[in-house]
Amino acid sequence: MLIDASKIADFCKVLREGGQKVVFTNGCFDILHAGHVRYLKKARSFGDCLVLGLNSDASVRRIKGPTRPINCQEDRAEVADALACVDYVVIFDEPTAEALITRVHPDVYVKGGDYTLETLPEGQIVKSYGGEVELVTLVEGRSTTNIIKKIQAGDSNG
Repeated sequence: MLIDASKIADFCKVLREGGQKVVFTNGCFDILHAGHVRYLKKARSFGDCLVLGLNSDASVRRIKGPTRPINCQEDRAEVADALACVDYVVIFDEPTAEALITRVHPDVYVKGGDYTLETLPEGQIVKSYGGEVELVTLVEGRSTTNIIKKIQAGDSNG
């Protein structure tokens, strides 16, 4: 279910008041692949519901460059929302999820193992109010960037 960013704080508050352990993660999720699916399933395992913060198109361009995203935010949100492990999707426009984290106030914040608590400002926010931060090992060789490179090279293997 897509939740408007202006309503996410109240929405997540209701979830927590209902006894739900709210898990949050965020990212671009441009061309969905097995690495994304495994990561999101693992993230969901840390609680009762998973809120996915999805970078807006403008945010992705600022992070990844002018040729990204490949898929527009509406399509990326629809595909992510179709996954059984993703309960809610919220689109945000900032380059990091710091402002969104303060509104979602998750019990658990999940990011990929390519980050550390020291390099993750969102993690510091979550820790400041007693929340948990989980760093999940990424699937080697699985990335949207690698998929794009394979397409550009005409490589149809794996």
